Amino acid sequence: MATLKDFRDERLRKLAELKTLGVNPYPARSVRTHTVQTIHQQFAELEGDTVTTTGRIVSIRKFGKLAFVVIKGEDAAELQLIWRRGKNDAADYAESELLQANLGLLDTGDFIEATGVVTRSQTGEESVEVSKLRVLTKALRPMPSKQDGFTNKEERFRRRYVDINVNDDVRQRFIRRSKFWRATREFLQDEGFLEVNNPVLESVAGGADANPFVTRMDALDQDFYLRISHELPLKRLLVAGYEKVFDVGPRFRNENYSDEHLPEHNAMEWYWAYADWEMGMELTERLIRKVCDDTWGTRQFTPADGKQVDFGADGTHFSRISFVEVLKEKYDIDVFDSPMADIQAQLKANKLEVEKTDNRLRSLDKLWKNIRKDLAGPVFLVDMPTFMQPLAKMQAANSDLTEQFNLVFGGSEMCKAFSELNDPVDQYERFLEQQRLRDEGDDEAQMMDIDFVEALEYGMPPACGFGWSERVFWSLEGVSAREGVTFPAMRSETDPTTIATYPGLFNKS
Repeated sequence: MATLKDFRDERLRKLAELKTLGVNPYPARSVRTHTVQTIHQQFAELEGDTVTTTGRIVSIRKFGKLAFVVIKGEDAAELQLIWRRGKNDAADYAESELLQANLGLLDTGDFIEATGVVTRSQTGEESVEVSKLRVLTKALRPMPSKQDGFTNKEERFRRRYVDINVNDDVRQRFIRRSKFWRATREFLQDEGFLEVNNPVLESVAGGADANPFVTRMDALDQDFYLRISHELPLKRLLVAGYEKVFDVGPRFRNENYSDEHLPEHNAMEWYWAYADWEMGMELTERLIRKVCDDTWGTRQFTPADGKQVDFGADGTHFSRISFVEVLKEKYDIDVFDSPMADIQAQLKANKLEVEKTDNRLRSLDKLWKNIRKDLAGPVFLVDMPTFMQPLAKMQAANSDLTEQFNLVFGGSEMCKAFSELNDPVDQYERFLEQQRLRDEGDDEAQMMDIDFVEALEYGMPPACGFGWSERVFWSLEGVSAREGVTFPAMRSETDPTTIATYPGLFNKS
C-alpha cells in the first residue's frame, strides 16, 4: 500500500520534470476573469464566451485524447474543464503553460489557471473547454477526498487547512464566524459607537477575574501581562471624553481548556457614557437579535445541550433571575449571612468541588453555575452582590447589590454588563479587597490598578459597559470551543510521517 512518502516522492519527480521542461510550477502572476462560482451563476450570459478561471484540481479523468479536469474554487463550487489534445497544440512553458500531453504531470490538489470557452458537455454539464492551461502551484501532498473523509479530531485541529478543504460544514462555520463579528461591528457602529483597538500588553491585568499570561518586554526591562479584558483601557477613553467606544480582539486567560473556554479567544466590549444597566439590557436584546439575523438568518436555536433557545421578536424583553433569590430557593443559602460551612455543605451535597483556597465568592459562583447549566434562556441574571463585582455600581435601593446583568442561554453566561463604577474612592476600596483575596491565594482576583483609580479621579461620566466573547458563536453553532476557532492551540508534537519525510531536520545529534 502506497504511503504518504511514496505519494510525495512521485510528486517531487513530477516537479523536477516540470522544471526540466522550463515550467515554473509556482508563478507569481495569475490573470483570472471569472471565478468558478461566477461562471455557474452567470452561465446563460457567459455561454460561448472565453473566460479565464482558477482553482484546485479535485479530479482528473482521461479518455484517449480527451480529458476532464474538475477544479474547486474558493467558495467550494466545482467546475468541469474539458481538455482536448489537438495536432498543433502549443504551450509556452516559460509562462507555466502545459500541453494536454503533459497532463500526467498534474495531480489532485494542484492549483491551475484555465482559459477557454464556456460551454456544456455532451451530458449537459456546465463546463469550460480549455484552450490554454497554466500550472500555478504544484502540490506535494495529496489532499484527502470527501470520500476518504477527514474525521480524526486531533488531525483536523492540527491540519485545519485540510479540514476546511475536505469538510464543507467546517468551511461554512468560519464564514459564519466572520459574519458574526461583522454583524456585531455593524450594529455598534450604526448605534454611534467608535471602534478603538487598544494594546494587548498591559502592566496590570484588570477588568476580569482570571489568571493572566506573563511576558517580558526587553525594551522596558519589565514584565507585562497579556490582557484578560478590554475593560479598563476603554473606560479610560470615557475619561478622555469619548461617549461610545468598543473594541473587538483577542484576550488571554491562562486557564485550562474546556468546551466553553479557550486560553486565547476573541471578545468584544462596549462602553456607553450616560447609559445605565437598564439601557444596556435593551441594547443587548437588539444586538443579539441583529447578530442572529445576519449570521444564521434565524432567532431560534438548539445548542449542543439540546435546550431550545428563542431570542424572540423585536420589542419583547428577556425575563430576569435574581442571583440572591435563586440561591435561596435552590439551596436555602443566604449569600450574605450563611456561614461558609453551610455553603460548603451544599457544594458537597451537589457533588461540586470544594477547594482549600475557595472563598465565599468562588463557592457561591459554583452553586450558581450548577443552577445555570439547566437554564435554556435567554434570561438576564441580576442582583449580583457587591462583594462579587468590584467594578459595578451599587443599586440605589440596596447597596449590597450591583446594577449588573449577565445574559444567560444554553446553560451558560454569555455576557457580563453593568452600570460602571466611577467613584474613585469606592473603586480603590474594592481593589484593596480584591488584593486581599489575591494575597490569600486567589490568583484570579483582580490586581490593584492605581493608574485606573487616578484616571477616575479626573472624572468618568456615568456609563454602562458590556462584554461578550465568541463563546456566544460557539454555543449557537452547537460546537465546542476548539471546533469554533480556526487554529486552536495544541501541544507541539511531530508525527512519525513528518520525521520520516524530513530526516535531515530531525536526525541531528
